[in-house]
Amino acid sequence: MKRRYLKFAAIGLALAMPAAAGAQMLVEPPSLAPLVEGGKLPPLAQRLPDTPVVLAMDQPGQSIGRHGGTLNTIMARSKDVRLMVVYGYARLVKFDRNLNLVPDILERIEVKDGKIFTFYLRPGHKWSDGQPFTTEDFRYYWEDVANNDLLSPIGPSALLRVDGELPTVTFIDKTTLRYAWSKPNPAFLPALAGARPFYIYRPAHYLRKYHARYNDTEKLNAKAKQKGQRSWAALHNKYDHQYKNKNIELPTLQPWVNTTEGPAERFIFKRNPYYYKIDRNGLQLPYIDQVIFSIASGKIIPAQVGTGQSDLQARYLRFANFTFLKANEKKSRYQARLWRIAKGSHLTLFPNLNVNDPVWRKLLREVRFRRALSLAVDRFELNQVIYYGLAIEAQNTVLPESTLFRKEYQKAWAKHDPSQANRLLDSLGLDKRNDSGIRLLPDGRPIEIIVESTGESTEEADILELVADQWAKVGVKMLTKPSQREVMRNRIYAGETLMAISSGLENGVPTADMDPSGLAPTEQVQYQWSKWGQYRESNGRMGQPIDMAMPKRLAALNAKWRLATGTAQRRDIWHEMLAINADRVFTIGLISGVLQPVVVRNNLRNVPVKGIYNWDPGAHFGIYGMDSFWFAPEAAAK
Repeated sequence: MKRRYLKFAAIGLALAMPAAAGAQMLVEPPSLAPLVEGGKLPPLAQRLPDTPVVLAMDQPGQSIGRHGGTLNTIMARSKDVRLMVVYGYARLVKFDRNLNLVPDILERIEVKDGKIFTFYLRPGHKWSDGQPFTTEDFRYYWEDVANNDLLSPIGPSALLRVDGELPTVTFIDKTTLRYAWSKPNPAFLPALAGARPFYIYRPAHYLRKYHARYNDTEKLNAKAKQKGQRSWAALHNKYDHQYKNKNIELPTLQPWVNTTEGPAERFIFKRNPYYYKIDRNGLQLPYIDQVIFSIASGKIIPAQVGTGQSDLQARYLRFANFTFLKANEKKSRYQARLWRIAKGSHLTLFPNLNVNDPVWRKLLREVRFRRALSLAVDRFELNQVIYYGLAIEAQNTVLPESTLFRKEYQKAWAKHDPSQANRLLDSLGLDKRNDSGIRLLPDGRPIEIIVESTGESTEEADILELVADQWAKVGVKMLTKPSQREVMRNRIYAGETLMAISSGLENGVPTADMDPSGLAPTEQVQYQWSKWGQYRESNGRMGQPIDMAMPKRLAALNAKWRLATGTAQRRDIWHEMLAINADRVFTIGLISGVLQPVVVRNNLRNVPVKGIYNWDPGAHFGIYGMDSFWFAPEAAAK
């Protein structure tokens, strides 16, 4: 895949999407026609923005579609309703298929020196309930949410801070606003385009009725208590969560609107009548009328998919399911495809450098110990046994498809060398062993590393079983502890976890102009140094300041990248950060480049045969335009 990234340093750089043809014939979705005829919904011409997005449908494998149909898919938890925000991928700006940043909800953007961002909204754009989407929705977020001490106790997000400086935000008119910093903020637009986007707007007309600035505080607090919330602010925050997608009354700009109150076993998402896109023939998107999430146990989802119960499925499928899925293609009328997962590492071990236990904390911070654990892993065995040799034996770093790839990053401390691992462990004074051959810590305890996981797949368990056998050969015992994802995360955040297993670097295909923050302590969700990440995210109000030299250097480099003025500077910073991570083995990548099964109903069109399956950038199906997927007549699929 060709990968480029828009460079926002140029003065007056403007980004724009094609506008609708002035006299274009518009085609009303048949499912909405009765509402229009009955006067319950305005005609399409009145629902669209003055300048809707017009899709040419000219990407490889794309075609003009038709309206109608229900897309069924299967999820394991009620909270998975948030994935419709991911798949729908309506963003102020978004990544296209080539990972370029382009306007989406916005009509255009002007960027000056990477410091001043002027946003132009689409005149006439409306929320899913028909109310205007204007700069008032941005003002409400900035003044009434981000800068309200009760709603945002730590103040505006770190994504809005450049060296601690907040932007000057100017609301020029109903469709024009500006964010300005004195220094460049190259991470701003990518954050808006994320799979879990940074929202800088809110549906003000809906949320205002829950805000004390616009209502009687005592009455709001009483209402909050009736709803089981401690205050009006807690109630406001409960209702104000566009990403979670749980509040069915919260207006949205996404292609489909959740209509089911959770928890439930079946969630129905209906088309947004005010969605801002059409195709070149004037059909309003999305093509598909509704999407249904059926909730089932994650363990039985592959079997259900194999019997034809899903029209589009990747979530909760693993590479190990592919043979079964392929065998059932004809009978269940689908195609089982394989997309490349674009994470830096499919499975990665995360030594917790912030663990509470002082003996373990000192040892896990010792680079020789982390290198020894990595050298003791036989990645060739993992690849052959679990992935039939189709994966990549590598560390947690960028993939060969990235312009930043260097083989030395991929292979750093990744060769299976138990002799060198033993020498490193001996050099740390860990040469004493118990009767079982397990090395002893300085305080006499056996070196038993409990690796915590979400327990969501047998794949993780199989990998850990192999690695446990490999580590045992160098005198390190591994135990595993599966738990629910939130439980595991909370234990990591509290410093109770020694090590966790999860996926590695989120973006394995970056360019120099993409944010390298995943390589530095920047977020609490980074399992190797969550308390340092929390400290940065909370502007020093929570967590712990970094107290190791190399992580400090990474944080400094990340800050330097944000102030860099050109691609060459950013590339140099990326390479230094990649080199530090490779050499210091802050995470232990086990296997990369794993293939993801993607099951597609035979008559479902516009789903790529080949693609990347990635969270950010990618939003799973998001960059491929799920709003443009459509069902052909069944006869056409034979």
